Amino acid sequence: MYLSIAAAIVTILLKSYAYYITGSMGLLSDALESFVNLFAAVFALVMLTISQKPADEGHRFGHGKAEYFSSAIEGALILVAAFTIIWAAIPRIMNPAPLENVNTGLFFSLLASLVNLAVGMTLIHQGKKNKSILLEADGRHLMTDVYTTVGVIAGIVMVMITGWLIIDPIIAILVALNIIYTGYKLISRSASGLMDATIPEEDLQKITTYLDSIKEQHIEYHSLLTRIAGQRKFISLHLLIPGEWTVKKGHDCADDIEESIIQLFDEPVTVSTHIEPVEDPASMRDIGIDRIKIDIGG
Repeated sequence: MYLSIAAAIVTILLKSYAYYITGSMGLLSDALESFVNLFAAVFALVMLTISQKPADEGHRFGHGKAEYFSSAIEGALILVAAFTIIWAAIPRIMNPAPLENVNTGLFFSLLASLVNLAVGMTLIHQGKKNKSILLEADGRHLMTDVYTTVGVIAGIVMVMITGWLIIDPIIAILVALNIIYTGYKLISRSASGLMDATIPEEDLQKITTYLDSIKEQHIEYHSLLTRIAGQRKFISLHLLIPGEWTVKKGHDCADDIEESIIQLFDEPVTVSTHIEPVEDPASMRDIGIDRIKIDIGG
């Protein structure tokens, strides 16, 4: 994240200078997105620090969801930048203005793009490696910035070739629309995480394949529930074991199953189990998220 902040500062300087000497709305849109990158990177660093804090009295399940707040804020900032670009570009469509010092401006813009490319690829790699939505989101944002810059440069080259000045603000608006789409995806992904989305299908398949493999030991299961909070996966299930087993044997079995599920993943996983007798029909009454409420007071 410190690398992301440094990259944002460098690209802001390069792109702002490129806009200053050319007057290109396309380059202005590119520079504004870099400002968003800086704000998002600073906020992401704060949220990443919070998400890595261990569980405490007020947050028994840890602070992993802090990453989703960062991703959502980044998406919102992207939308603000996009609409700012559109607002600034529309007058240029009505009154196109000539561009100046184009070659120099393109050089600085291309240099900024190379910086974003290197940092973006690094963040995406680290995000996937560490199962961090925050790092991956920031990296993909920077890669979007690279695509944006390439589009802007192509638009300015077209202006140079054709002399059609209106292409410049049109390119800026197209860039803004692409940024809006990126912001929407980030906000949607964050909302999914905050709503306790289940783990990916391939991960769920790992768990069910293992649990199905132990049925020959007369162990059944139900109420398999999963959710993701930042880098950590939470998994809970009910184990149906022979009623004749001792409490210790059932407990040891549950411990072994929990540890085996944890070993299926590289990232942090919390597994909790609830033991029930397989012969008792009442064991199947609480298969949903809300357990049966029993009136014991009369």
